[in-house]
Formats: sequence, structure tokens, C-alpha cells
Amino acid sequence: MNASVAIQSLPEAANDEELIRIVDEVIAYIKSTGLNYYVGPFETAIEGDYDELMDIVKECQHIAIRAGAPSVAAYIKVTYKPEGDVLTIEKKVTKHHQ
Repeated sequence: MNASVAIQSLPEAANDEELIRIVDEVIAYIKSTGLNYYVGPFETAIEGDYDELMDIVKECQHIAIRAGAPSVAAYIKVTYKPEGDVLTIEKKVTKHHQ
């Protein structure tokens, strides 16, 4: 695993319920990829191959639009290590959630 991505999807929505519904569709897509992920209150972290993760980030925007958002913004954080592994979600957060 040479990359880790954190994505915060911010779809335009008429109200909080609609916002949550759209974000839930984006998260459902991330879950469907089969990659290791962690949903937090502000963003979702995903681990995997850099190119695959970049495709997922791109698709997350399409998912939000297909779910009904007229526009979507996203904040993306990327850790990439072409030779070797990046720190895992488990190593970063498990000790804080026991």
C-alpha cells in the first residue's frame, strides 16, 4: 500500500438531511471499493494504490452529482510513497479508539 487519501466531500444541498444523504452515498461507494477505509466526522480516509485512490477521489465527485447535488467541493489530503508503505490507518488511530 503506497498511498493514503483523506477526502471530505462537501456537496451543495438544500438542508442537512439532504447533505447527509448525499455524503452517505459517497461513503457507500468508498465502502464498495473493498479498500481499507475509516469514516470520521469530517472526512474519510482510504488506503491503497495511488492511481486507484486518485480514480476513487474522482468518482466521489461524480457520485455526489448523480445523487442530486448541483455542485460539490472536496478537500483532499494525500500521502504517497512510491517505494514502500505509508503509515496505516490502524497505526494512526487504533490506540485512540479502544
